[in-house]
Amino acid sequence: MKDHPLHTDWSFDGTAARRDQYYSASLKKFIPFRDPIVFKRGRGQYLWDTEEHRFTDLLGMNVCISVGHSHPRVVEAAMEQARELTHCTTMFYHPTPAHLAEELAATMPAGEEWVVHLTNSGAEAIDLAMTMARTYTGNLDLLALRTSYHGPTAAAQSITGISSWRHPGMPGNVAFVAEPNQYRGIFGPGTQPYLDEIDRVIASATSGQVAGMFVESVQGYGGIIEMPPGYMSGAAERVRAAGGLYIADEVQSGFGRTGAHFWGFEADGVVPDIVVMAKGLGNGFPIGAVVARKAVAEPMAERFMFHTYGANPTSCAAARAVLAVLRDEGLQENAARVGSALLERLEELKSRHRAIGDVRGKGLMLATEMVSDRDAKTPDKDTTAAVFEACRDAGLILSKSGPFQSTLRMVPPLCLSMEDVDQVAEGLDAAFCSL
Repeated sequence: MKDHPLHTDWSFDGTAARRDQYYSASLKKFIPFRDPIVFKRGRGQYLWDTEEHRFTDLLGMNVCISVGHSHPRVVEAAMEQARELTHCTTMFYHPTPAHLAEELAATMPAGEEWVVHLTNSGAEAIDLAMTMARTYTGNLDLLALRTSYHGPTAAAQSITGISSWRHPGMPGNVAFVAEPNQYRGIFGPGTQPYLDEIDRVIASATSGQVAGMFVESVQGYGGIIEMPPGYMSGAAERVRAAGGLYIADEVQSGFGRTGAHFWGFEADGVVPDIVVMAKGLGNGFPIGAVVARKAVAEPMAERFMFHTYGANPTSCAAARAVLAVLRDEGLQENAARVGSALLERLEELKSRHRAIGDVRGKGLMLATEMVSDRDAKTPDKDTTAAVFEACRDAGLILSKSGPFQSTLRMVPPLCLSMEDVDQVAEGLDAAFCSL
């Protein structure tokens, strides 16, 4: 019998009609542009739509593309593995996930024995970290930051501090502390008032004994909010004094994205008890992981825990290639260099456009926040949306983020080049001038 190739209708109208008819309502909301785009291919930091218009991807496909779209080494590693054995359940042994676990553990701070549990996604990894912390400590209460985002699953939603990401029926035993936002935080700039708030919340909104605290080293969907010096280490000290663990969410800020360090938590010298990672690990292939101190993970052996595709060898082969490319192509160093140049250009834009209230970030994790009044720091969602739409005409794909949707987030593949900086800055300038 002759095989017939699968037909794909690449027309916009055909794709839109199928989405409208067959997608659930929950899948149809997450559309950023007024007029959707059908992307057909990508290479490096660039995307092309079906009309062959080129865009610079400053979104990294939701921070998933770390080393560049369709990186040949990553694609080849996955294809080579898929040709041999596409999937192997963790009920059986396979060397590729074991090698990946070893290589991830090697990126962790020295002096601890680290172990790895591979998952299908970042949200699943968050769920597992929550269970792991509660199992190890015997405590139920967890702390999280306001304006944090940790995932869309029911458990991960419960520690997400943005109302638009939360649905009814989430698990309880979660208390939120004020995020140390140095631009619009409730205690103003500084670190100590936000650390004092952790003590107050533990004393007033928990039993006094906690399972742990989740902290994004740089809040992603929250609007690129970097933890100030001393915050992560101070938070870890207070949470551990209350019987809990410090859990670093590196799903967005990890893998060299901040430029200065491979992991965001390293900026403060803190050694977490648990580290959660995903997104850039697979460069588009679905994979996540929880890396924990061995002693913390040991009590989990008493009950069954399984993620169907968590140690999928095809995704693990891609992830191994990602780690190699990050190292061999010096992408962390590139993120520091290119990100610093782009941040300078964003500062210049701020000096010329009153709509920009703040620019911030480091490495290739940057943001501009729009305000209608600089003195009052009034969030301006409408201007953000207008600039976002205008950026499309300049060939830029960004993200609207933050609790007020007033921030343009830039988290491109780490291969963004110095040559791209001018195009990005000029495109943003044109977008603001078009208002």
